[in-house]
Amino acid sequence: MKKNKFWENKKLSEMNSNEWEALCDKCGKCCVIKLEDYDTKEIHYTNISCKLLCEKTAICNDYENRKSVVPDCKILTPKNLKSLKWMPKTCAYKLLNDGKSLPLWHPLISGNNDEIVKSGNSVKNRVINELKVKTDDLPNYIFDW
Repeated sequence: MKKNKFWENKKLSEMNSNEWEALCDKCGKCCVIKLEDYDTKEIHYTNISCKLLCEKTAICNDYENRKSVVPDCKILTPKNLKSLKWMPKTCAYKLLNDGKSLPLWHPLISGNNDEIVKSGNSVKNRVINELKVKTDDLPNYIFDW
């Protein structure tokens, strides 16, 4: 029996909340601090995570209340996806929105949560919580994910 590949048959705007949430590969890249170059507008990722992201699991510690705890947190929707230029290029939402396929390491394809870590596409055990870093030091943590 063929497994339901809803992501191949639906637009992002047609997905229910469970399908939408299942698309997230839990990489944590969207939850790292990003710096924008004032002159070039280029976005630079760091290896500093949001205070809510668990460094060991790359999972948000308060997902349901994240926006009230971190007012700058952006809740991703089909409507705002295109305007969020800082979303990682490996993001499933971005890939599908651009007409591309999910990568082989994505949990919906691989059937497990280990492949994303093995592939190097997860921030799990590779970030430092923002509460442990001085704001002035952020440029020293620019990281190429």
